[in-house]
Amino acid sequence: MAIGTVDTSSLTQAGLNLIQQALSIYDSDLRLAVSNARFQEMFDLPKALVTPGAAFEDTIRFLVDRGEYGAVEDVEEAVKIRVEQARAFEPHYMERIRANGQVISVEGNPLPTGGWVTVYTDITAIKAQEKLLRARSEELSDQVLTHAERLSQTNRELAATITALEETKRQLTETEARTRMTTQMMPAHIAHVDRDGRYTFSNRRLSLVLPDRPTDVLGLHISEALGQNAYSHIAPYLARALEGDASVFEFTHEDSSRRIRVAFTPDSREGPINGVYILSMDITEETQARAALTQTHKRELAAQLTSGLAHDFANLLTIILGMQSRLSRMDLPEEAQNLVGATQSAARRGGALLDRLAEMSGHREARPVATDIAALLEEIELLAQPNMPENVTLKIGHEELSSPLLIDPGFLQDSLLNLLLNARDAIGDAQGAITLNARAIRDTWLEISVTDSGPGFSEKALKHALDPFFTTKGVEGSGLGLSMVYDMTKSAGGHVMLANKSGARVTLRLPLRWAATDPTPGLVLLVEDSPDIRTSVREMLVEIGHSVIEAATAEEGEALAVMPGIDLILSDISLAGGRSGVEMLEALRSRDVKTPAYLMTSLPMADPVRRSAADRFPLIGKPFTARELGGFLSAEDAA
Repeated sequence: MAIGTVDTSSLTQAGLNLIQQALSIYDSDLRLAVSNARFQEMFDLPKALVTPGAAFEDTIRFLVDRGEYGAVEDVEEAVKIRVEQARAFEPHYMERIRANGQVISVEGNPLPTGGWVTVYTDITAIKAQEKLLRARSEELSDQVLTHAERLSQTNRELAATITALEETKRQLTETEARTRMTTQMMPAHIAHVDRDGRYTFSNRRLSLVLPDRPTDVLGLHISEALGQNAYSHIAPYLARALEGDASVFEFTHEDSSRRIRVAFTPDSREGPINGVYILSMDITEETQARAALTQTHKRELAAQLTSGLAHDFANLLTIILGMQSRLSRMDLPEEAQNLVGATQSAARRGGALLDRLAEMSGHREARPVATDIAALLEEIELLAQPNMPENVTLKIGHEELSSPLLIDPGFLQDSLLNLLLNARDAIGDAQGAITLNARAIRDTWLEISVTDSGPGFSEKALKHALDPFFTTKGVEGSGLGLSMVYDMTKSAGGHVMLANKSGARVTLRLPLRWAATDPTPGLVLLVEDSPDIRTSVREMLVEIGHSVIEAATAEEGEALAVMPGIDLILSDISLAGGRSGVEMLEALRSRDVKTPAYLMTSLPMADPVRRSAADRFPLIGKPFTARELGGFLSAEDAA
């Protein structure tokens, strides 16, 4: 058998059995952990008392009952005294004569984990020799003999003490090594300086906190180790610590732009202040995260403060847009028509303002409407061309996209303008060209690609260009452009692809949905508790070709919804009477009413009620125009 496979405990026990002295080890619960064969033989103990786990108290009681300690009047009291002495775990050395006349020495030492080890030595022969020496030596005086005996005993006690001290030294050395290793593993600088400001201890981690500073700082003055920049920040706190005032503070290290947290603790273990303990760590990432969290809280607070106002404002804009839509269909003078157009434009700008407020806590939702792609691309070219330098040629075209598509024109316009400006920046001062082309792919996707003649994407950019805050423009770029394009495209159900094709190419694919040029008229159940908003939405529905019946509460809506001939239901979320539009539609669904159902709301996008409703039913946010409402209903019906 190989040495590595031998049971270590068996080897240890075999070795202990070869020792001529008796040995026992009891743990902190006064239970036998280890003993050798000589221990059982010396005291003639039964096997139960030399089996690991045997109680020390039972062994003492057995020895007392057998007369090991002479005549004892109160056995239990004698056992109790010895057990209490054992629990004290004090080093001891003693010699005693057993009942059988044998003389033994008893040497005990506590263990660092609790309990103790005891060695029993038969010194009967030694004592007999000493007695014989006394009897036969007439030359030695009684005083010399006594002194020799005392010296012999003292030497034995001294040897036991030296053994205990060596064990204590070993334990202290191990503890110090573990402590030093622990401090060196910590991602912080731990040190001690004396009253003169010179390092007496360091875990050699200063350079981790302050780059380019020395690692070995023992004996250096703290100003020399830290540098004047950092020292100027900590000097006042160090002076206060040397006066006995502990402190924790933070400062920004200008040389490295790191945020550092420092703790000073006065060293007053022996009365007067002997120096200062130092703990310092780099908290730059923590500070950045804290700042970001604070900004998020500010944005959330702003969203909460504006949500109520936004709700009412959205309702007012819905009414205004509805009334202006009615006015625009009247036979009004040209000047009045211009005023109507201006009012509608102002109302739409108000809607855009609401979208910007909503973006404080979330992205704006897509609103697909019937859109002429050719006209939209022409408008994009008009907006982009003035921003192109003379060295860059812009070409925009499309293939077989003559019919209107259901898309969000605002989303698409923002995305494409962003891509065109990115392509312009990539070309720089060189002569170059940008091409934008749109086409339909297998009646499934609307594909729009933007290609430039610049240097193309780097390997890193191909992997990370769609990540927020990634930029190749240095301090001039926010890193949000392509990320915004990606978010808007994903929210519309599409995806973005990056490639190098004689330059950089970004391809957007959006779901291809042809808009119905002649929407099928139907009977709409409109459920809205505000009369003014109900009137405006009714006019919009009529404008896009529908007939309308109205209800003001969830109860009225639920009763009317089961009438024959209802083609779709459009309800606000918030209704008078205690029940919401969502609860009404859920009740109809439970009654197996199959009529297509839609929701509208003025609640901001971050509102949990709106989010929950949008997960269950198609939803459009107020304000909206008749065109946007028609696009919403057509898109959802197509989906």
